[in-house]
Amino acid sequence: MKTSDTLTTIFKHNLWANLRLLESCQALSDEQFDTTLTGTYGSIRDTLQHLVLAEKGYDTRISSGQRYHHPKDAAPMTLLEMKASIQETGIGLIEWSQKVQADDKVPIDWDGTQREVPKTILLNQAINHATEHRAQIMVIMTQLGVEPPSLDSWTYYDELDKM
Repeated sequence: MKTSDTLTTIFKHNLWANLRLLESCQALSDEQFDTTLTGTYGSIRDTLQHLVLAEKGYDTRISSGQRYHHPKDAAPMTLLEMKASIQETGIGLIEWSQKVQADDKVPIDWDGTQREVPKTILLNQAINHATEHRAQIMVIMTQLGVEPPSLDSWTYYDELDKM
């Protein structure tokens, strides 16, 4: 296994898990892809798009200090578009996880109040947010009788030797 610092390892796992989940969703029918359960964000399709756009938002905010604006009237992203976006932002977050210092901040409109938020909070939110929504998608898959992929750190570690 190639060693890296702690945050790099965490963000590399995040990218790997996101890509692995997207690949697993390619086998779903449209009906399955549009399935939701009470207590989740929404359908698998909507949750994946939300996850992808949120990561784009975290990466954009950390890298430029600006908010990412996705057109509200844009067509839903395809799995291929989601994969390309998650690959780009995943690499960006890996790179930024090595650069961000504890006192680096970005301005964020927080319920109408401008606040200076540490970039470390955005990095932390990126991991928590993705983990939460991946788990929701995997629950929906399980309820559909579809075996979700193993996204845990142990599986990631085992697969590192194969990469």
